[in-house]
Amino acid sequence: MTPLRFVLTPACLAVGLSIASLGAQAQNTKAPKVQLWMDVSTGTMAGMPEMDSLPGGGGLLGGPMGGGAQGRAGGGNTSYGNARAMSIMPPRVIDIALHNTLRPGVEASQAIPPGMRMGESLPLIPPRAQPTQTEPGEVPQEYQQHQPKGRILLYWGCGATVRAGQPRVIDLARAKPTDYAQAFAGRAVPDRGPRVGPAYALYPNERNQVSLSRDASLVGEHQVRGDGVPASMKFTLGTAQDLMPAIDLRTTGKPQDSMGTSWQPVRNARAYYLHAMSQNGDDLVMWSSAETPDTGMGLFDYLSPATIDRWLKERVLLQPETTQCAIPQGIFAGGGRDATPMLRMMAYGGESHIVHPPRPADPKAAWEPEWAVRVRVKSHTMAMLGEEMQGRRGGMGAAPAAASGGAYSSGMGGAPAGQQPAGEGGTDAGNVVNPVNLLRGIFGR
Repeated sequence: MTPLRFVLTPACLAVGLSIASLGAQAQNTKAPKVQLWMDVSTGTMAGMPEMDSLPGGGGLLGGPMGGGAQGRAGGGNTSYGNARAMSIMPPRVIDIALHNTLRPGVEASQAIPPGMRMGESLPLIPPRAQPTQTEPGEVPQEYQQHQPKGRILLYWGCGATVRAGQPRVIDLARAKPTDYAQAFAGRAVPDRGPRVGPAYALYPNERNQVSLSRDASLVGEHQVRGDGVPASMKFTLGTAQDLMPAIDLRTTGKPQDSMGTSWQPVRNARAYYLHAMSQNGDDLVMWSSAETPDTGMGLFDYLSPATIDRWLKERVLLQPETTQCAIPQGIFAGGGRDATPMLRMMAYGGESHIVHPPRPADPKAAWEPEWAVRVRVKSHTMAMLGEEMQGRRGGMGAAPAAASGGAYSSGMGGAPAGQQPAGEGGTDAGNVVNPVNLLRGIFGR
């Protein structure tokens, strides 16, 4: 089955860093000859102790939950692209893409600080040819061949009760097949990632798939070396560009009640966003923490600082000082015992641009950068909501249900006392709910 792509953003060709971000005031500005993109992500699942990989699968829950790697084989971060996804295995992912216009498609390496605990350097290798993939915004062919049924019910806003005017209803049975993607599009930003191909050199790759460990740090000096790469391509990353901590998320209550979510402040987080969904017969129920109605699928990605600031002002995202948000009572109650709401949460970090030589002080002076680096960071987590979920999946590190309805914790400190971590008698990978199944009723699958 071809998974439905959740991130339905416009397909934009991203061959370099935005000239505007490099300094639109400078005249005669040219694109850097060498450009490096670094995406860093921290991903966990509430109630599950951290695991680097599971047998037979890498980037668990990565593809259907947004971004998506170009290919996945085996455990761990085995190919470029998992940082943009909602990948939780391995918990910490780094994607590196190098575009050297002086020698395109030639192998290079990146010297890294000892704190990364990944050796002295990382090989950057041109990618192998990949099969053609569905572009964001396209509807997979199998969904074009089946008339969907059911509705999408949209709820929004933090609060204990459903607000007036909710839900907003999207009736898929009345839509044309070409309208399906539009129904899921919602608020989104253009794809600003590099469209990697034979002219790029990437990490991870078939030669090296070492993942970042729990105590790893990117802080320190980095240097890119390779044929045609300027000798000056050295840069230092600070705490603002380092890995973000895992989100310590707690949830309380049952689907019939108003469910609570709370979390500890995440270092370097500029904003937060929560989104939950569950199946109710042929209907899909969605809720988001935003103050505006939206399917919310386009928000699970890196966001530029300007977009974060704008959406904070529009109350699409939660302010960085926010530490709790209530889900309205009863919106997920209609699904019954077998419908487990899935909650996803994003903590958006910063985006840094390093350019050499720096922009001239004179805005009229010509500027010809030799190289540029962009670093993006984020943290995300998932949770299965409701007391029933805890009873079935205690082996994944979930806290026991409390008499008042239960509390669900991120389990960042490992499995609670008396419970076995997965892989040691706990729940195996086959029992992890795949959120894609929530859509099958809508599409008649």
